[in-house]
Parts: sequence; structure tokens; C-alpha cells
Amino acid sequence: MKISDYMRIAVIDKELCKSDKCQKECIAVCPINRTGKRCIYLGEDTKSVIDETLCIGCGICVKKCPFKAISVVNTPEKLKEDPVYRYGQNGFTLFRLPFPIKGEVVGLLGPNGVGKTTALNILSGKIKIKEDIIKAFRGTELQSHLEKIKHNEIKSVIKPQQIEIFSKIDKTVNEILDDNDEKNIKQDIIDKLHLYNFLNRKLSQLSGGELQRVAIATTIMKKADIYYIDEPTSYLDVYQRLNVAKIIRELSKDAAVLVVEHDLATLDFLADRIHIFYGVPGVYGIVSKPYGVRVGINTFLDGYIKEDNVRIRDKIDFNIGKTTEITEHTIILQWPEIEKKLDGFELRVEKGHIYDSEVLGIFGSNALGKTTFAKILAGEIKPDKGNIDKEIKIAYKPQYIQNNFDTIVKDVISSVTKIDNDFMNIIGKPLNLEKIFEQNIRNLSGGELQRVAIAIALSRKSDMILMDEPSAFLDVEQRLHVAKLIRHISEMRKCPIIIIDHDLLFLSYLADRAMLFSGEPSKKGFAIQTTLQDGFNKFLKDLNITFRKDETGRPRANKPGSVKDNEQKQKNIYFYI
Repeated sequence: MKISDYMRIAVIDKELCKSDKCQKECIAVCPINRTGKRCIYLGEDTKSVIDETLCIGCGICVKKCPFKAISVVNTPEKLKEDPVYRYGQNGFTLFRLPFPIKGEVVGLLGPNGVGKTTALNILSGKIKIKEDIIKAFRGTELQSHLEKIKHNEIKSVIKPQQIEIFSKIDKTVNEILDDNDEKNIKQDIIDKLHLYNFLNRKLSQLSGGELQRVAIATTIMKKADIYYIDEPTSYLDVYQRLNVAKIIRELSKDAAVLVVEHDLATLDFLADRIHIFYGVPGVYGIVSKPYGVRVGINTFLDGYIKEDNVRIRDKIDFNIGKTTEITEHTIILQWPEIEKKLDGFELRVEKGHIYDSEVLGIFGSNALGKTTFAKILAGEIKPDKGNIDKEIKIAYKPQYIQNNFDTIVKDVISSVTKIDNDFMNIIGKPLNLEKIFEQNIRNLSGGELQRVAIAIALSRKSDMILMDEPSAFLDVEQRLHVAKLIRHISEMRKCPIIIIDHDLLFLSYLADRAMLFSGEPSKKGFAIQTTLQDGFNKFLKDLNITFRKDETGRPRANKPGSVKDNEQKQKNIYFYI
């Protein structure tokens, strides 16, 4: 039977389903099973199987499964079509596909877990689809593309989301560039991506932003008909994000380019059109028709897909503001002027302090010492000058999150805090952790791993929390949830929180004050505390970039030299808080 005949999808997470460790509650409680029919049963692999033609969607098995391995959902009523691909019986299902066009950059926008990577794997030929599905796109450019993929007539290149895999390669930047330079453009790429300061360093020695640029370089240096670029802006500062966007746009002159990106300001600047992905993460995903970039982003934020007559969620409001105003200040930590020399890099930080219940936003270009300062505060690095006398306990979430150990999420979190109702209501549910409690840390996606690391930092008993790049790999909705959660924790516990991040929107509604890093990347860094507005203005003025707010409240980069760009520069307003 075709999915379009019944429109109910039941998914069993094979990793989470552990029939040897439960009482097979799903089989016992199913009302259809009790009538004598076989709706839920164990398959040959001893994992549960659900017959979707019999399932009535009661949800009892979903609630009773002790490992949260079952999901049963109804697809939107208007969706009367067969899926493009399904990962076997009771597996994730993808409806429709985006389609690449030579000469365009196509943005893929939507929450994590609804099929963006699956779509990229289908369009690149990594996942094979059935012939009748290809024929369903008869007469379209997508059919032609899929036929060429089938006959190996298209070469594609993918830049992966998790760039940490590059750090495990035992080569220098120079060596990895030489290995991938199919177009003989090495020197041009070095200049455009500003790689010259670390060409002779090992990949394992690079920062997140440096590693990201190397990953992008090795991708675009290869000859291909189509490029799939997954989250190219993680760890990059504002200037680098817009610079990478320009490079990707140049790439599209001779090829088709599909980009997965959660930074809306960059996506707005980068893409020609947008496909919205929506559905239920881990269960099914639906691809919208193509939209113009501005209309597509605003449709996504509005949460209503008119063509499918479906509301995918509540409207996203960027003007959330802070929930309380700090009226009485208690200094929790203050530091003298700090100096540190490290591997040819010099850092100087002006004296400063942080109050209780305050969120301090730290930003600036990459390789200026932000992470070094964080490690000094966390006690991982000793400064050459300016020891911090007051001993306080700091919960530190690093930029890089290790997943090279074999244990499940629940056990990792339990080693830090008790998983009770308070934890679930305050942290677990906002971060949507329950679904991944039984998953192995090794198998988590970048976004899942990030949410676990954030939960651990917020749960530790500490005097202050310090987070390095908490927005990396999170989708738009997750960033909003995390921002609200951080504000809530800081106010509820009267705990100061320091956030280092490159997403200015994320910082704009989170931070009370700013700490701006400037200087010469990889050589000298200098940091001062300032107001949020002054910090943003100085940072963006140095980059000669202005951001306006549109009708949704989201920031959009102004076109250089435009009327709005010139007006804001005259008023010295480079970003609206």
C-alpha cells in the first residue's frame, strides 16, 4: 500500500529500540493487537515493527515505550502524494525534492532532522531512488538531473556539516590544498579565504573558523557540476560569512549550488531562491516549492505554507527582548588587565567585570583571542600578566565538543546533575533532549551534540557559566529556544553567563553588555568592554557593513552603497538593537 493511501507515518528508531531490555510494552498495549490483529510485532532483527495500514494513531505505544523509540504522526491532509525516499519500513520519510539549477544558489532552510541532508545525498547520488520516482518528475529539470545522476553523468562535491573530521587528517593546510586543487586555483583561494597565516600548520592545530575555511576551500577547488555545501558559516565571523557568501555566489556562475544554512542574514545575502523544509524531525520531511529568497525566509518565519495549507509552527518573533531588568548589581567576577603570549600570538584584555544575572556577549573577528580569554577565565590557561585572584567555579562549554567516548546521553548528563522533573521542565524540554537520552554520544549530529553540551553547562553547580559558540549547528528555532533558556537561567539563578558567538542576532537579544575583540588575526588581539550598541557599531563599522531590520524584526545586511546603507552610516547606526 502506498503512503498516500493512509497518510499516517510510524517510525521506529532502530538504535533506541531495545526489545531485550524492556517488557515489549508497545506490543502489549496496542489496542489493535488486542483485537487479534498484528499491528505491532517484533521483526527478524528483534526490533519493533508497526503496520501503518492497521495503526489508528492512538499514541499509546509512543507514551509507553521506555526508550522513546516510537513516533506516530499524521501528515498534513493536503499532502496526497507518495514519498521520494524512505529509510525502509518505519523509517524516516522524505516528500519531494529541491532542484538545483546551473547559475543559481539554492538555499535549503528548515529545522534539523527534516531531510535536508537526505535530499543532498539523493541529489548527489549517494542515495539511490527508484525509477518510478524519477519518472514522477517527468518533464522537469529535476528528472533530467536525476537521470544524469543515475548514469554517472554528473559530478558532485559535498562540504560536510561536521568539519571536525578534517582535524583528524594528519596534514598541513598546504598539503590538503595541494591534494584538492583540481582547478589550479590554489593561490586565488588562499587570497580570497585569507588562509596565508596558517598554511604550514597541521589541520589538528586549527581553530573552528580556520578549519571551516579550509573545508570550504577544499570543496570549491574541486571540479564539479553541482556543489552541496552544508552549513558553511559555523565558526565564521560576520565578515568571513559575507566573504564566503560572495565566493559561493561566484562558484554558481559555472555550476549549480545548494546550500544548507541557518544564519538568515547570510542566507539572505547568499541565495537566489529558497526551499523550505518542514515536518516532524526524525519522522518525515516535506520540501516546499521554490520561493524568492526574501519571500521564502519570511514565509518560513511566519510558519504558514500557503501552497500546502499547513501551519508548520507558531510565527517566530525576533523582538523577544529581555524578561527582566537588572536593578541591583553585584559584581561576581572582575579581572585586571590581562596579557598572554601563545604560539606567536599576543592578547591584551582591558580590566573588566561581570555582574550577577548578566549575560555578557563576546564577539569580534576570528583568531583574536576570544577562546584564549575564555580558557583563561576557566582556568585552563594561565595568563602572563593579570592573574585572577578570586576563585570562582565556572561551568565551561568549549567551542569544540568531544564525542569520542562510548556512552549514552542520559548517563553523561546524569554524571553532572539529577534528571528529575525540575531538570526536564527547565532544561530538558526546551532543548528537546528526551528523544536522544538513549542515543550514544558517538552517533549524535552536530546540533544534538551542541544541545547536550549546553545542557551540561547550564546544569553544573557553578558561580558563572561560559559558553563558546553555543549557536553552532543549531537551526533557527533551536537558537531562539536556547537564547530564552540562557536568559531564564541567568535570571533564575542570578548567575552571570558569558557567551562567545558570531551570530549577532543571537547576541542582540541575549546580551546586556558587550566585550569587543579587535586587532590583527592570528597575531594580536585587544579586548574592551562596552555597551551592546557601541560594540556592534564599532565592530561593523570596521567591517564597513550595516544591517537594517525588516518588517519581521530580523536583521538584513544592506547592499554596500545603497540608500539605506549610506543613511545608517551617517547616523552611525550599523546594527539595530
